[in-house]
Amino acid sequence: MSTTVTDEQIRQLAESAKPYSVAILRWGPQRHRDGAEAIELEHQRRMVSLRADGVIAILCPVLSDTTAGIAIMTVPPDEAQHLMDADPCVQADMILCEVHPCLSFPGDTLPS
Repeated sequence: MSTTVTDEQIRQLAESAKPYSVAILRWGPQRHRDGAEAIELEHQRRMVSLRADGVIAILCPVLSDTTAGIAIMTVPPDEAQHLMDADPCVQADMILCEVHPCLSFPGDTLPS
């Protein structure tokens, strides 16, 4: 670590934290079912649409045999869970979704 961080900087950052929801998507038992490609394409279309609408702030597909992706959502956990329960892959048991409340810092971004 090359950057020195003061106690005051930590306090200021902590005070700026805002509530979000994190959706953790894991591959489910029906991942390779008949018609999986078409269902997954609709899942992708829906996730990108939620991102475009600002409901998903950060969308991270995960390159793994067990985890499908992570989404940081701008809505409360109960609403995030309701949205994810309506996802085509979740409904088809291709993806299992856990939603948790989390905190993050407005203005954080991924480097381009």
